[in-house]
Amino acid sequence: MSTLNVLTALALPTGSRLVADETERRLCLSLEGQPLIQLRLTREPELHVQVEERFDHADSQAVWVACYWLFARDPGCQRLIWQLDVAPTEALLSGLLIPTELVGQYRCERTLFWQLPQPWLGVSLTSSYPQQMIISGGKRHPLRPMKPRGEVYRRFDARLGAWISLRRVDIDLDLARFNRWQNSPRVASFWQEEGSLDQHREYLSKLEADPRTLTLIGCFDDQPFAYFEAYWAKEDRIAPFYDAGDYDRGIHMLVGEENHRGPHKVASWLSALTHYLFLDDPRTQRVVAEPRADNAKMIGHMQNQGFHCQKEFDFPHKRAALMMLGRERFFDRCALA
Repeated sequence: MSTLNVLTALALPTGSRLVADETERRLCLSLEGQPLIQLRLTREPELHVQVEERFDHADSQAVWVACYWLFARDPGCQRLIWQLDVAPTEALLSGLLIPTELVGQYRCERTLFWQLPQPWLGVSLTSSYPQQMIISGGKRHPLRPMKPRGEVYRRFDARLGAWISLRRVDIDLDLARFNRWQNSPRVASFWQEEGSLDQHREYLSKLEADPRTLTLIGCFDDQPFAYFEAYWAKEDRIAPFYDAGDYDRGIHMLVGEENHRGPHKVASWLSALTHYLFLDDPRTQRVVAEPRADNAKMIGHMQNQGFHCQKEFDFPHKRAALMMLGRERFFDRCALA
């Protein structure tokens, strides 16, 4: 049974504000105070959408915004059926809309909607980066693109009522908080990376120079709360323990701020981090992680977000659980809102 989000407005990463006047049978959307589109809704057996009035906006933009509102409003909604006299060409080319067998009828699938990279991504260097196989460290893998700078992902979490964003680590800006987080007894018990500012500067500098690893800061409403490492699994120490794909990504996760712990916060940032990695390169088919096998709380959080435990295995420094989430499973069960 669907759980509707109580929404009257949504913010877009572009800074625009989307406001709705919604009843059981009608939806009127405004963008930045200007009327955008008015729709007639039929909710059974599936949600059917018909345009009553358009205003001075590109058709594809109006359709995308309406799909976003309806999917965010109801995380359990899997499909929208649109009735259009003329389908926006851009919406058809991008996969936002798919023709049905009926003339003038089109469907928008949640599993496809959340794979469209904009407007959630910042500048992505990987999505169109050509493939060339190279050998480094004795491993054959694709040549990796340059790492992005600044913010790479932003989305308003309608259930949490907060912005979730990811940005590249800035060592000068983030060193002190990274040092504080790593020296927290709770974090140290799993990461085992306690140390001085100089030691942590060296740690982050080494990863910054490593082409296989992207270091990220997670923010809620632009306030840093977590540190993440996203790595290309094919070149990582995890590769010998499973059949790593050329574009599989792995993650290491650290929540540093105590006030941002809890299952509802994990659901927000873990789904956002996974979403970013699948959008960053459409060739990425799996996201993996290797938490300590006795970290039952994190393993439970990951299972709640669709990861499964493939097996346990032994690293030199720990007994690990191989957690895995496939692209198809993520988007088929996508509960983003």
